[in-house]
Amino acid sequence: MAVRLPRPHRFDVYVAAGGLLGGLLLVLLGLGTRRSDDPITLFDGPWPVLLPLTVLAGCELLRRSAPRAALLTGTVAICADLVTQGSLASVLMFTDLVYAAVLYGPLASARRIQWITGLLTVVATLVPFAVWRVPEALLIGVVVGVVAYGPAATGWIVRNHRDAAEAARLRAEQTALLAEMDRAQAVTAERARMARELHDMVANHLSAIAIHSTAALSIDDPSTSREALAVIRENSVEGLTEMRRLIGILRDTGGDTEPAAAPTLDSLDTLVEGARANGLDVHLDTAHGTAVAAAPAPVELAAYRIVQESLTNALKHACPGRVTVTLARRDGSLDVLVTSPYGHRDGPRAPGSGAGLVGMRERVALLGGTFEAGPEGDSWTVRALLPLTEGDAA
Repeated sequence: MAVRLPRPHRFDVYVAAGGLLGGLLLVLLGLGTRRSDDPITLFDGPWPVLLPLTVLAGCELLRRSAPRAALLTGTVAICADLVTQGSLASVLMFTDLVYAAVLYGPLASARRIQWITGLLTVVATLVPFAVWRVPEALLIGVVVGVVAYGPAATGWIVRNHRDAAEAARLRAEQTALLAEMDRAQAVTAERARMARELHDMVANHLSAIAIHSTAALSIDDPSTSREALAVIRENSVEGLTEMRRLIGILRDTGGDTEPAAAPTLDSLDTLVEGARANGLDVHLDTAHGTAVAAAPAPVELAAYRIVQESLTNALKHACPGRVTVTLARRDGSLDVLVTSPYGHRDGPRAPGSGAGLVGMRERVALLGGTFEAGPEGDSWTVRALLPLTEGDAA
């Protein structure tokens, strides 16, 4: 199968055409790098110069796609040019091939070319001077250095700058990608947090409204309906207030409206009173209130929301009976325990989505605690163990 060479770069075509045309112009003008009576000139006349000139021009077409092959072929051509009158265009094209081989070739080849051209420059400087013992012999090393080592060193410098620029570009792209990932994660985490807050703040009021409206519709008793409507109105007003606060936080207008302070364990009494007003028989055990009061703010918020959601679930699903809320400090952790009667419920029930349990589990997981919820005998138990240490509650 025939090997298909890659198409030359447009700039390489321009370099090859310019070198060939420039060399032809020098031949027509009779300008060479050596005289016809020079001892190393084996082929006299201007026309033998065309062969190495043409080969070097062809190598320029491969300076980018096949730099090593172009340099090896060009080295043979420049050696052939030495036995003719020579052409300045051939020398210039060879220096460009050395430069391109270092810049575009493999890294190992670029290093070898550096060493080889440097060694040739040293040898071409010392050997002629040692043989002829004349200062002019040092010029041979200067010429070899300009033709071979100079382009190689220049190509190495340009390659290093190009690699550094590419590495900087890749680092910038990686930094931008990481920043975008962090932004997406932050947005996702904030949306999850707001979803938990929205559920915990409003679900309690909506559940009470749903249950009491069902009772008002199902029981034909004016006094009962009036009490149910009063509870519905109270919960709708409170729910609307909570929604307005949350919307104000989301809009972040920067005006005079301040976001509502995060609820703490000191507000549990108010929360329990509201649950009793909605028809729950709730008992709050605060025997360890002094120890609980020292809890970090994130722990207090999580404990408050867990109790709030547990009371909401009890209002929607629990059987008639006492709901017990217990908070205690044990082994450096805050133990939140909520128990409610479990079994078949005859009265009206509000639909549930399961988001409340997910939200409670997420809150506990963010603090590095443990969470359990499920039936235990004739009770539904919700237990959360929240670390009280600053590092765990951060």
